[in-house]
Amino acid sequence: MRWQDQLQFNLRVLLRQRFRTLMQLIAMSIGVFAVVLLTGLGEGGRQFVMAEFSVLGKDTLLVIPGRKETSGGMPPLTGGTRDITLQDAQSLARLRNVEGIAALVVGKAEVSYGGRNRESLVMGANADFFSIRNLQVPQGQMLPDMPLDQARPICVIGPTLKRELFSAQPTLGQWLKITGSRCQVIGILADSGTGLGFDMNSSLIMPVASSMQLFNTQGLYRIMVDVRSVSSMTQLARQIEQVMQQRHEGQLDITVITPASVLSAFDDILAVITLAIAGIGGISLFVTGILIMNMTLISISQRTAEIGLLKALGASSREVRLLFVSEALMLCLAGAILGITCAELLLWLVSLQFTDLLFIAPWWASILALLVALSCGLIFSWLPANRAASLPPVEALR
Repeated sequence: MRWQDQLQFNLRVLLRQRFRTLMQLIAMSIGVFAVVLLTGLGEGGRQFVMAEFSVLGKDTLLVIPGRKETSGGMPPLTGGTRDITLQDAQSLARLRNVEGIAALVVGKAEVSYGGRNRESLVMGANADFFSIRNLQVPQGQMLPDMPLDQARPICVIGPTLKRELFSAQPTLGQWLKITGSRCQVIGILADSGTGLGFDMNSSLIMPVASSMQLFNTQGLYRIMVDVRSVSSMTQLARQIEQVMQQRHEGQLDITVITPASVLSAFDDILAVITLAIAGIGGISLFVTGILIMNMTLISISQRTAEIGLLKALGASSREVRLLFVSEALMLCLAGAILGITCAELLLWLVSLQFTDLLFIAPWWASILALLVALSCGLIFSWLPANRAASLPPVEALR
């Protein structure tokens, strides 16, 4: 039998048994849909987290208040009970392998100009923060290099905040009101998006000492440490812990976050996502395979006379077996394509809703789902197909 005749024969059978064909298509498409959709969501989440933490770079450490062991889990990103002070930051800046530090204070305040008010993210920082975070200031200048404990009424604002407060008006040199205080705009940031949960486009950056006065606090939110050599990362982390322990009366009450600990946390997250994909997709495809086997057995029982006629006309056992296997593979292929298409469409719709995230299923996930679907069709249809191929022509016709 030519492959064209075999294909035409299978299509007629599938169209004749519409309900069975539809059930198998739906079952297979659901299994493939689950695999591709979960993979796309997981990949989108991974890219988002990677983008969030990419601002750290490979040569940046984070020092945060509060102590937690970082082995086997994600260290905390929020504070503890004891404050990190400006004096602590100055002590860390004197360590041998430190290229620079960024002392940060973060809060929200109402920023106003000319009758326009906006609640904005206000960050206290220093000059090194711009180089560590790779922030560009195409208009004006960034914060000058000055002592951490020196307060000056100056600020750099993000492009979104500039547009909301000034529109097309001149901005540099203007004075903003911030919850009872004032600061002069000396620079405007380039579009830099979001990093570590902070929207820099809508932020206002002022000297760290000025922000501590504004928020009436003595503690820093965190310290970013720029490491001179990546090879000295682990050694420097230990030195930071020793210095902070000495300054805090022998108590180690800070956490040093290294890029390695962040990557370790990513590995744990990705492992959970992979297991979820494998579990849900595997269960769905296994159930689909059983359904294919049952449907094929039912089809064989209904088409016994047809099988006997084919064999009486000269069809070999191999050709009969190939008919049923190819029929199952055609159903699996169509169901897999339908599932992949629906998953990609849903991921596209989700991307339109959440524009900050990029939900795209990797190409290997779609290919793997397609191969697994075809493998299920082949494995679960082989036994019924063998049964059909072994039927004697006379008994089948009878």
